[in-house]
Amino acid sequence: MTVYVVQEVPGRNIAGARQYGDFEVLLPSNTQIMLSSGPSVRRMKKLLQDYKEGDYLLLIGDPAAIGVACSLAAFFNRGKYSILKWDKQEGLYYPVEIDIHQKGELNE
Repeated sequence: MTVYVVQEVPGRNIAGARQYGDFEVLLPSNTQIMLSSGPSVRRMKKLLQDYKEGDYLLLIGDPAAIGVACSLAAFFNRGKYSILKWDKQEGLYYPVEIDIHQKGELNE
């Protein structure tokens, strides 16, 4: 299992997420996706091409990069991906599964 860390954030302790897999950092901390998105998207696409069930996204860093990472993970895994959500009160990461093709009422 792999935990794809969207962007490295210096000083942020993410060690608690290691129980879900080995870390793979998608973007270094100094990346500005708004200045030129092409290189960042290509890099993320290459790193996420093997994303599969059992892997996770750790949604940290630039919000634009987070959006790209979620889109790519869904693309490479038939609309399904999992994230690690930080619970500040408990001090733990919890896995959340997302399926963009899930059927159901829009107002549910």
